[in-house]
Amino acid sequence: MRRDGRPDPHRRDPNLAWSQLPPAPPRRNPPPRGNPPYQPPPRRRTTDDGVRYAPTQRPEPFTDDRRQPPPRRTGRSRPAPPARSPRPPRQARSPRHGRPLWRRLLGPGLGTKLLVTAVALLFSIVVTLIWVDRSLNRIDALADYDGRPGSSVGTNWLLVGSDSRVGLTPDQEQELTTGGDVGPERTDTIILIHIPRFGGHSTMVSIPRDSYVSIPGNGKDKINAAYAFGGPQLLVQTVEGATGLRIDHYAEIGFGGFAGMVDAIGGLDICVKQPMDDPMAGINLAPGCQELDGTQALGFVRSRYVLAGGDLDRIQNQRQFLSALLSKATSPSTLLNPFRLWPLITGTTRSLTVDSGDHVWSLASLGWALRDNPVTTTVPVSGTEDVDGSGNVLLWDRSRAGPLFDDLAHDRALPAELITTGGS
Repeated sequence: MRRDGRPDPHRRDPNLAWSQLPPAPPRRNPPPRGNPPYQPPPRRRTTDDGVRYAPTQRPEPFTDDRRQPPPRRTGRSRPAPPARSPRPPRQARSPRHGRPLWRRLLGPGLGTKLLVTAVALLFSIVVTLIWVDRSLNRIDALADYDGRPGSSVGTNWLLVGSDSRVGLTPDQEQELTTGGDVGPERTDTIILIHIPRFGGHSTMVSIPRDSYVSIPGNGKDKINAAYAFGGPQLLVQTVEGATGLRIDHYAEIGFGGFAGMVDAIGGLDICVKQPMDDPMAGINLAPGCQELDGTQALGFVRSRYVLAGGDLDRIQNQRQFLSALLSKATSPSTLLNPFRLWPLITGTTRSLTVDSGDHVWSLASLGWALRDNPVTTTVPVSGTEDVDGSGNVLLWDRSRAGPLFDDLAHDRALPAELITTGGS
């Protein structure tokens, strides 16, 4: 009996045999493994007498398809793809059309050939520069002395064109109309070049050869007499004393150098402003633009007696000649033409004289600085005067010449009022 008074169907009656027992209730299966799917709780029902009960639930086994192993394939696996037909063998290209034209011309080992060519070219350039540097004529032009100006901002060059006949044969002297031996050498051209330190246009200041200045140890005289009295050293000292600028580099070229350089590059295009018939310079030129050879170019920069402004007009011709020479010497038609470049190099080294501390790369830096339209001017002069023992001389305008050299010493651009094309 149960506690509620109802008989227990599962309890065995001891008075009954096994065959007389009622059939046992069906045995429940164990719950399936895994989590059964969620089912909402059953709603409780109410009988007629008000007793609530839940309907009988029958558990069902749960199977998770995700855990089922894939079905095994039976029989043969996936059929193999059909075999491709074999490609026809490639026809060997003929060596004539198998490679680009430039490879066929250069042949195998292109990289090695280019490397060897580059090394050989670099070696030849270095050897040429060393040879040219050793071939330069050198003198001790920049000597120290008491009271020498200190270094200024930028770089200062002194370019000198002398009337030296050294190295010229009698026939060459007659051809160039140099007049033979006229005594001690003098300077026909004196140009002071200032190169700014921080870039900008360089400045070319022409110093008239008849400028009346103090020459150390020789009193006052024309500035070109300093070269005759003491050579390049005294000339440099005289220019430094007159300008207050320290000269850093020196270069000098003679008569033969002018003509040889012009002939080496195939002549120069020069525009002549007025007729120039000067037997002393050996020229007879008509006005207008024309090509001059070496002899004519030398006469163009030397002539002064047939010019209205004398030495001041000659200075303008010299600057025009120098600009044309630098422009053509650094042009591709010269640099890429060995038949012009080599004679120019050899002719220049034979006729050019530099200071003992200068080298070929110093000259290269000078040419590079003058390639881009430098500012050209002349030392301002106030007039002329006849002086015993010196003849007719030019007097500097100190009120304008002083500020001009002071601006150069401090690396300042020249104002327009200090830039003169002649002497006024």
